Amino acid sequence: MTKLAVIIGSTRQGRQSDRLANWVAKEAAKKADVEVLDLRDYSMPFFDEAISPRYNPERQPVPEVKKWLDKVAEFDGYFVVTPEYNRSTSAVLKNALDTLGYEANKKPFALVAHGSSGGAQAVAGLRITLPGIGAFTIPEALFFSDHLGESISDDFELSDEKKANPYGPQTQLETQIDSLIWYADALKAASN
Repeated sequence: MTKLAVIIGSTRQGRQSDRLANWVAKEAAKKADVEVLDLRDYSMPFFDEAISPRYNPERQPVPEVKKWLDKVAEFDGYFVVTPEYNRSTSAVLKNALDTLGYEANKKPFALVAHGSSGGAQAVAGLRITLPGIGAFTIPEALFFSDHLGESISDDFELSDEKKANPYGPQTQLETQIDSLIWYADALKAASN
């Protein structure tokens, strides 16, 4: 079965990204083996290595970073759930991605964003960042501009009103899940 990670791209107090990420994980778990990775569980320092991880064969990351690298390497594909802060993704998510060397190389990412503009600028930034670690983003992205607290329950269920919209987030997420699994499986087969 395809192994997917859902990365929560915010660590701030009062965040809503975890609500959105857990809804994504709950839906994706219907078709794949899914684990939520909360960046709160990986207290990494700001990236300050002298050489880019992709060009440092002698790299010896600190234990906090090594824990993150080892976990990321376990998956076939990833969902990144990001807020939009000041027209970009969060600093903690960018830092986590900057620490990666080859752990996500040739693996697909699905982008799920939220914010007043649906997180469109955060997604645009991630589409530029992820090729730098050898990864790529699938064509579909999910832009969530509605109030998450009103749209997703404490049990991580999308509201009936949102589910009823044939072009809404439920349909978009289902398409994204299928696409991410397809790319993950195809790339895994091509790498073997």
